Amino acid sequence: MPKAETRDKKTNKGQSRFKKSDRRREILLELKLRPHVRISELAQRFNVSAETVRRDFDALADDGLISRAHGGASAPIQGRYPSLDERTHARLDEREKIGKCAADLIQEGETVMIDSGSTTIEMARMLAYRGIHCTAITNSIPVAMTLGHAPVEVILCPGEYLTAESATIGTDTLDFLSRFNVDRCMIGASGLSEEGPSETVRGFATVKRMMLARAATRHLLIGSEKFDRKGLTRVGDLDGLNSIVTDTKPTGDLLGAINDAGVKILVAEQSLQRTTNRGQKSHA
Repeated sequence: MPKAETRDKKTNKGQSRFKKSDRRREILLELKLRPHVRISELAQRFNVSAETVRRDFDALADDGLISRAHGGASAPIQGRYPSLDERTHARLDEREKIGKCAADLIQEGETVMIDSGSTTIEMARMLAYRGIHCTAITNSIPVAMTLGHAPVEVILCPGEYLTAESATIGTDTLDFLSRFNVDRCMIGASGLSEEGPSETVRGFATVKRMMLARAATRHLLIGSEKFDRKGLTRVGDLDGLNSIVTDTKPTGDLLGAINDAGVKILVAEQSLQRTTNRGQKSHA
């Protein structure tokens, strides 16, 4: 048994201790109410060691949910990243093509996890238009609403509501997603580099990681304007993906890294042209 856990059990034996998921949920709640929390006070409140709280902070910081500070943590300071509404109205033609190409991958009766983002909303719209019967699990309110008008069974994740993104994040979202095994997942990202996809929106990286872990086939939907960019939090390696659905083929070192990882590149405009010309849907 780790020393930290041994110390935890010796601390105030008369008090009950919080489970890991409960501690992390409480930390996030506290940071909604005040700008900074300290390790020492949380260790006493949760009846655990300071080392345990530090591990909680490290995990939450890795997921982009908090910012570490001396002796404690604070709510993350977001850089100027376009809001969901701004992203929804930008590069619409490219996102429509990507969305259709991605929607064409989903087959009758499949299960799919769809994360939140402007491109995945387009994918949901195209999927609804196709009228495919499938099951979709999502943390995105707009995706759920779009698919709600189609013959799709929609399962909406619980969690902390992120107003700017109309999506849920946090421990409850992750716990819920971990209960499912799905055929595919469709995720977006803030950037794609040789290190893999990355995310800037608070709490999104960990949701994407969980969706990737629970899916048999994993697709990244991303516009070419995000190539060679790095978001705040790294989502995972390139070889954790099966395909990248985009509007333009990457070039240079990024293309080399994608090829080395064995990831298939689906160029949406070409796929859309094939579908239009042949009257058939492309599959992967």
